[in-house]
Order: sequence, then C-alpha cells, then structure tokens
Amino acid sequence: MASFAKRTHTCGELRPAAIGTRVSLNGWVDVRRDLGGVIFIDLRDRYGKTQVVFNPQHNDQAHQLAKELRSEFVIAVTGIVEARPEGTTNPELPTGQIDLLAEELSILNRADTPPFPIDGDVDAGEDLRLKYRYLDLRRPSLQRNLQFRHRLYQLVHRFFDENSFIEVETPVLMKSTPEGARDYLVPSRVHRGRFYALPQSPQTYKQLLMVSGLDRYVQIVKCFRDEDLRADRQPEFTQIDVEMSFVDEQDIREISERLMQRVFKEMRGIDLALPLPRLTYKEAMETYGSDKPDTRFGLRLSCVNNLVGDAGFRVFSDAVKKGGVVGGFIVPGGGSMTRNQLDGLVEYTKSLGAGGLVYARWTENGVECPIDKFLGKELLQKMVEQMGGKQGDLALLVSDGWLKAYTILGTLRLEMAKRLKLIDENKLDLLWVTDFPLLEYSEEEKRFVAVHHPFTSPNFDDLALLETDPGKARARAYDLVLNGTEIAGGSIRIHDRTLQSRMFALMGIGEEEASRKFGFLLNAFRFGAPPHGGIAFGFDRMVMILTGMKSIREVIAFPKTANAVSLMDEAPGDVDEKQLRELHIRIL
Repeated sequence: MASFAKRTHTCGELRPAAIGTRVSLNGWVDVRRDLGGVIFIDLRDRYGKTQVVFNPQHNDQAHQLAKELRSEFVIAVTGIVEARPEGTTNPELPTGQIDLLAEELSILNRADTPPFPIDGDVDAGEDLRLKYRYLDLRRPSLQRNLQFRHRLYQLVHRFFDENSFIEVETPVLMKSTPEGARDYLVPSRVHRGRFYALPQSPQTYKQLLMVSGLDRYVQIVKCFRDEDLRADRQPEFTQIDVEMSFVDEQDIREISERLMQRVFKEMRGIDLALPLPRLTYKEAMETYGSDKPDTRFGLRLSCVNNLVGDAGFRVFSDAVKKGGVVGGFIVPGGGSMTRNQLDGLVEYTKSLGAGGLVYARWTENGVECPIDKFLGKELLQKMVEQMGGKQGDLALLVSDGWLKAYTILGTLRLEMAKRLKLIDENKLDLLWVTDFPLLEYSEEEKRFVAVHHPFTSPNFDDLALLETDPGKARARAYDLVLNGTEIAGGSIRIHDRTLQSRMFALMGIGEEEASRKFGFLLNAFRFGAPPHGGIAFGFDRMVMILTGMKSIREVIAFPKTANAVSLMDEAPGDVDEKQLRELHIRIL
C-alpha cells in the first residue's frame, strides 16, 4: 500500500487554538455532502468527528478525488485548520468551531454500503446488528459503552491495589464440580474420555488461595455457565472476584461499599451515602416480593392474614390455615381502571402461576370487590385500609404458599410499575439483602441443595437446625442489589473440614462423591485454613445499569444471542471428523 499521511491529531481533538496549523487526520467517512461544488465530509474516529472541506479553488486534485468518497471509506487527509464562517458553527460538536481545509487526500480503503447506518439511532434489528458487530461497534454509543467499561476496569484495579489485594489468575481449564448451572465441558485429547470444565467461577481456587496465605485476592475474570439466557445473562461473563481471610460479613460489606462509593463518584459523579440500606431475605420477600428488590418506587406489599383467617372466603381462609399468605399491594389511583383492564390483570397473574387475582376498588360508594358477598363490605374496608389504601385506590390480592404468593406479587408489582411508569430511570438505588436460606429442597432431586453454593457457611445461631429442620437454617450470605438487579453476591465460607463434610451429607453428597468432586479442597482444609469469605460482582451488569442500557449485549464487544449463538462468526460451529477422532468423540 502506498504511504499516507499518518494522523497528527484525532478527529475529536481540534479546537480554535489550532486555527492556521497544518494537520493530518485519519478515519472513516461518516457523512458526505456536495454543496454546489464544495464537498463537505464528516470524518470520524473513536474520539469524535471533524468537518473536512474540499474546495476546488483551494486544491482541485483533492476535490476531484473527494467526489469518489462514500460512507465508511477509510481515508487520510491533510490540510489547514480554519475557523468556520460565522453562523455555521455546530455547538453540538466539540470540534464544531473549526473546519479542516483539505490539501491532500488518500483513500486507504473503499467500503461497500453498510447494511445499516452507522449513527446513534440505528433502525435495525438486533440480529442484523450482531451479524455485523464490527460495524455496530463503530457507532458512538457502543464505543462510549466500551470506553466506560475500560475506565471501570482501571478504577477497579486501582482500588484493590490501594487496599493491598493481590491479583491472581486462576485456571480456565478446571475440574467439573457441578453444583448450580451446567458446566461447559472441554474434552481432553491426551486423557481419553476425560473432560475439563470451564469455570462457572473461580470459587474453589480462591478458597485455596486463602489456604495459601494470600489473604486478599482479586481478579477480573471470565466465567462460563451453560444456562438459559436473558437480557442480563450471557454464557460467558465477567466478574470482579474477591476473597479475604480473617474476616466476617461486615468486613466484606465494608470493602464492597467503599468500592461502590468510588465507582459512583468517579463514573457517575454521585456521592453515595454509606452504610447502604440492608434488608433480610424475609423482609425483602414480604415487602417487595423479590430477593433482589427494586426500591425506586413504592407499591409495597402487605399481608392480611390476620383479617381473613376465619373469613367466609375459603380460598383465603384455607391458605392461612395451611401456613400460606394472603397478601397484596395498593395501586394509588388504580380505582379508575376499567373492567377490561382489571380482567387483563387477572389473566396476567394467572399466567404467573397464581390461582387467581382478587381486586378491590375504593370508590365513592365504598370498597367494591367481586367477592364482597363472601367477605362483606366491612371486612373489605378494613383490609384495604390496613394495606394503606384510600378512596380512588385499587387493592390487588393473591393467596398461596409463602414463597409462591410473594414471588407472584413481586412480579405483579414490577409489571404494574412499568405500566404506570412509576420507575425513575435516572435513579440508582443500592441495598444489601442478607440472611438467605442456606438450603432449599429440590422436589426433582429429592434432596436439599445449596441456595448459593455448598461452601457457604451456615449462620452459627442455626447450626442446631441442620439436623432438625435444615430448610430453616440461614446462610452467612449476602447480595448487593442495584435497581432490582443482583450485581454482587457472596458469603462467608466454610473453613472447617468437619462442618464442610456435614454440609455435604445434608445435601446427599456422600464421602466418596465429596472426595471425588472436592477432595482437593477438603484435603487443603486439613493444613490450616483461615476463616475467609468473599464476594463476586457482575461486571457486565454493573456497566449495563450505570450506562443506562437494558441489555448486557450493549456493553459487551462480541456478545451471543439469547440462543447462545454468535451470528457474526457463526459460533458454535461444526468441526471436522479428524478433530473429533483426536478427542475420542462421536456425534450420535
């Protein structure tokens, strides 16, 4: 390729102070306009845009070549910086007070017409954008997201370095220890019939680093989980992985809060007040219907068991007698909703798994409800008043088991907030959720499984429950929630070999299976494991929320679709028979 004038400045750099100087710019043609013989182009790179003027009276050769320019041509241009004529400045552009009067032009590469415009508002489907992701990434909005991500990386590195953490890389090829999501398996060519797994997290390795005496570990690490995808989940994701020795829950929360305070200040200019609010799991479920509550709006839940336990409506009274819940929330001003709208809410709630939805409107004639003949006007009035309702409001009620009822109400609460536009999208609400259940019973597997992971320590006050009522034991676990999304989760770990074996036994993992899956960790505990705990931050989710995006695909350079496919390079792809034979694999 012929030589060209390498850039002396970026396309977002020039200001009036440069007027009269000779400079060279390199970049992509963003827009080309031919106005009566004078050609204008906006030249773009990741730093910004500069308007370049090709005037035949100043340099006819450059002007003639400029007639060939089209969007996305890659060019080098040299010229003199001049002030824009009065009345033509562009205050929306940092370089909007100057032009570059072209004297030399080199076309470095011609471009086909892109499948969609490279601008801020792309009217193209996500599949098309992902297929041509390298073009999509030229858009300023995505470049801003990746620049934000880069700056956050640097902030995280600085913060933990300043706080005496050691950054340690852990293996990407590890042993499969399936507890939680499905592993991505990697067959071994050398060891026939055996497999590595890609790490769902570096959990066992970071615990081993604590045994090794590296008391403060951090790593910005890639993790892999073969699970169903959604807007805030990808098969490969990035997390800030943290582990500390000789600590308790408060120490982990304190370092996490200081990190978030720094992030909010440096990345968003927000002064974050500490300590952060804290809810127990029980409080979160009974107030918001979620263990990751969105607290940017009200619609708090209420329980009316005390009023309906002996009522004439058997759906309610039976739920209470079985230890369940009759609960709901008030929709301010919702009493004006039409019958069709209310019927639609009933059907929506049934689609969530509820047996039904009871609604009560407080009109000028009192509280009206389809089941008032079973409950009576007086009891209905007390129910709505206890829930915090007033005239003009709407009460929505669901009855079922404790977990199911509150989970359904939590989903309905979010849906109503979206429909009524109650969520302040500019608000950032952080809080901790603590005291999670340690175990949950799996009907499918007919055994208890860990709510977080099998290395989570039980609350010491609940140790006696491990044999008598394991489902009621609480974990020394904690989640950090931002705007209704879990952005970090962690726990104090079990560091005692005997307690770890006891936990495995509770989950139906026998000594032989425990030794096969986790023997290396249990053996390490024999040689003096310190008390330790940690937390992992979902880096992609943090960037998504802090940049105001609705999907982590907008903040990852090369994401997968909801079907875990890369449309750009067609991964996953086929491999040839020779590769399969080397790995001792046959496709059935």
